Formats: sequence, structure tokens, C-alpha cells
Amino acid sequence: MERGEHGAPRKKSRSRCCVCFLAVLAILGIIALVLALTLRHKQFHTTFRERCEKAEGYDCQKLWRAFEQAYVGRDPCQVPMEAYDPFIAEAHFKPACNRMLFWSKTKDVVHDFTNKRDCFVTLEDTLLGSVVDGLTWCGKEGSSETFTTGCPGWTDCVNNSVRSFWNRASAAFGEAACGDVTAMLNGSIETPFSPYSIFASIEAPRLSSSRVKKLNVVLVTQPDSVTNCETASLKDLQKELDRGIVYNCQEVPEAKVQECASNSHIACGACW
Repeated sequence: MERGEHGAPRKKSRSRCCVCFLAVLAILGIIALVLALTLRHKQFHTTFRERCEKAEGYDCQKLWRAFEQAYVGRDPCQVPMEAYDPFIAEAHFKPACNRMLFWSKTKDVVHDFTNKRDCFVTLEDTLLGSVVDGLTWCGKEGSSETFTTGCPGWTDCVNNSVRSFWNRASAAFGEAACGDVTAMLNGSIETPFSPYSIFASIEAPRLSSSRVKKLNVVLVTQPDSVTNCETASLKDLQKELDRGIVYNCQEVPEAKVQECASNSHIACGACW
């Protein structure tokens, strides 16, 4: 036989090898994707459990089941606040009267303060908020998995998994407020009491005069701040407060807040 007569079979053999190779690559890619998604789910569950176990007196497996039932198998944009009711009930939230701290647009300065001093307690310092603080999660219709990627953002839809959770947890935090409570607001923006914020739309309306005696607003200021305690935005806050709750506002430079956070010799009541 001449060499040329063997040319066609060799090409077919090479073509078949290429097809098989590409098929193997595709299968390996699918396996890698499944493993990656499974690992992310396990990482989310592990983080939840580890944070939960730092608190005492809770059945973390029960809490996890109550939490995931809210969103697993659902359209990630169709998770109402009420879906987290079983989790809120299972968490047995314990209010810290006279120490509860609300915030809006001041997250960094607030948590720097509460991480260093034991003067106040924010939602994120409680079991309710700590287990998922800084995390993203959602479910998908027809799936029993928890996803941490491909989830809708905060403003993509109203009833997304994360937004509904924080709205529900914030509602519970506001309803439990008692004694003298504090709200740390941002003095560098024109509307420190923005009607679109969680504090204005969810928490403040739930402060009840039957439990809350006084609201102390700490308006965190900078040298170039654009607002003060007399701003119309804070007047709106006063008007919306439940009748019977005493209102007080203080303008406090951020540098002073940071100084108090770093100096344990300054009494909590003397920070501002």
C-alpha cells in the first residue's frame, strides 16, 4: 500500500480523539462547577455554624434549618420578610435595655466603637445579625442548595433573600428596644434620617413608648459636615417618634467617637 492510502483513517482517528478530549474537558468543567458550588454552600453553612456557636444556649442546627427554610427552593426575588419569622422565633432575641444602638450610614464608625468598647449593642452584635453579617446568600427555584453567587443585589428587587432578612431582623431589634436607646447618624449628609433607610422605615416606627423612655441621637460630624441637630431631616424623626419618647440630639465629632472607642478609661456615659 502507498502511504497516501492511510491518510483518511488517520484524520478520522485524530478527529475522534479531539471530540473525546473536548467531551472530557466539558465533563470535568461541569464536575468542577458542581464541586465549587457545593464547597461554597458548605463554607456558608460552616461560617453560620461557627458564628452561632460563639453564642451560648442555642441549638445551632435548629437555627440553621429555620434560617434556610426561608429562601431555599424559592425565587430569590420572592422571599418576603415573614419568611424569616421561624428563625427570629428560634433565636430567642434578648434585648439589652439602655444599651441598644441603632445606626444609619455610620456602619464603620459604629462597629469600630462596639468592637473596642462594651458600651452598646448593635443588631450585628447579637446572634440575630452576627451569623450572616457581611454575607450574601439566596436560593433557586427547584433547588435545595444555598447559593452565594448569582444572587440579586440589595436594590435589584425588594423581596430578595438578604434584604428581607435584614428588614425582618431590624424589625425585631426595633420592637425589642427598651430603656434609653441611641442612634448614631451621619452628619455629613443632608438627610441623616433618610426615609429610605432601615432605621427610618423599619426600626424607628417600632420604638414604643411603653418600652423606650428616651432616644439619644448622636450626629457624627466632620469638619466639613453639611448638617446639624436642627436639620429638617431630624425634625422629621422627632415628629415620627412615638408620643412619650423623650428626644435628644448631640453633634459629636467622629474624632471624639474614635478617641472614646480607643480609651477604656473614658466612661461610656462621658463619650458624648
